[in-house]
Amino acid sequence: MKKEEISYLCLLLIHVLIGLLVYALPFTAKLYGYSIFIFGTIYVIKSSNKNNEALLVAAYVVGSEVFLRMTGGNPLYEISKYGVLFFLLLGMYFSGFSRGAISYWLFLILLIPGLIIATFALDLDTNIRTRIAFNISGPLCLGIASIYTFRRSISLEQMNRILLFMGLPIVTCMVYLTVYTPIIKDVITGTESNFQTSGGFGPNQVSTALGLGMFVFFSRVLLASKTKLLVIINLFLALNISYRGFITFSRGGMITGLVMIFILLAFLYVKSNDKGRVKLNYSLVLIVLAIVGVWMYTSFQTGGLINKRYANQDASGRVKTSQFTGRENLADEEIDIFLDHPFFGAGVGKVIEIRQSETGETAASHNEITRMLAEHGMLGILGLLILIITPFVLYLEHKFNVFLLCFVAFWFLTINHAAMRTAAPGFVYALSLLIIRLESFPKREG
Repeated sequence: MKKEEISYLCLLLIHVLIGLLVYALPFTAKLYGYSIFIFGTIYVIKSSNKNNEALLVAAYVVGSEVFLRMTGGNPLYEISKYGVLFFLLLGMYFSGFSRGAISYWLFLILLIPGLIIATFALDLDTNIRTRIAFNISGPLCLGIASIYTFRRSISLEQMNRILLFMGLPIVTCMVYLTVYTPIIKDVITGTESNFQTSGGFGPNQVSTALGLGMFVFFSRVLLASKTKLLVIINLFLALNISYRGFITFSRGGMITGLVMIFILLAFLYVKSNDKGRVKLNYSLVLIVLAIVGVWMYTSFQTGGLINKRYANQDASGRVKTSQFTGRENLADEEIDIFLDHPFFGAGVGKVIEIRQSETGETAASHNEITRMLAEHGMLGILGLLILIITPFVLYLEHKFNVFLLCFVAFWFLTINHAAMRTAAPGFVYALSLLIIRLESFPKREG
């Protein structure tokens, strides 16, 4: 066995053991959570961010967020977003940022009126600081991360390493979920999102993390596996993460992960020469068969209920009236609020209060687009246009950015079903702004 394979296996084994340890001794989740920030800070300072270590640590924070929320390991619920901000600002201190990121400075400025309005509009009995922080931390994380990454040049190997750092804690999450719910048939009785198979946590957030992990390890099969053993290991991880994601019965994250995989395959196929396309054909067949195999196994384990879930049916096979479990109603309400406050919006966090007064519900938004409209008005529209247009301008300038379309797709699809409740969509969006230097793809040996 080669040195690279041994070191990779050791890295994975450590994260498998963390998942088992946290399940056996729950208090160790706190130790794990605190150690990420302590050792991450030391790592960035000691390296002076010479090789974008800040991005590596931030990626690890993003990958660990859902697992630490699930197990109570986060010091604060929103600490991962602040962690990304901290590490990237630390990285900027050592290595600066692009002076050309004017559009993202503008994006942040456009958020300010909504913050000012919120301080006056929110009810007196509302914890204003907490309410504003909950709603603005996602866009703020995206804006700062984008200022750091905009036109920053890295190698393909570095990009794969960033993704690996994001994927390792997701392996830990997968292991924890496996021991948390070892027998699936006993806990799946319907087609609703399942908290039991999601570690007792929100299936939507868990599915989002697992869908991202599925993409990370499938991408490693294609772009970061130099030997057949590494191909087998990465494929095994991708399939296990896919299975755990499917049985959450939350569709958004898994559909997003699948879309990213096929965008990556399509991009590589278009950019490859004839010889490369022949190899990609084999990879495509392998991945499709693997995903079909996982789906069939999931269908068997759930007694066919997973098929009904994705067909928008209940356990009896009847088509549900709402395909989006009522989230479209929340979006409609936010559009109505935008129409009532078209210029500067109702203010950050005010949407929840308006919804509560009109419907009695306190549900937070699942859709970042309609939330931006409702809380920031026309300024929110301008902000969204900046976020949508800028990556594609970069794509036209640097047409061989292998991950750009995948990352933008993840951001756009995720904010439409899970808003920006986690740091993942903002950080992954920012990764699309990196300039990936051309390198030859790794050759497989053995």
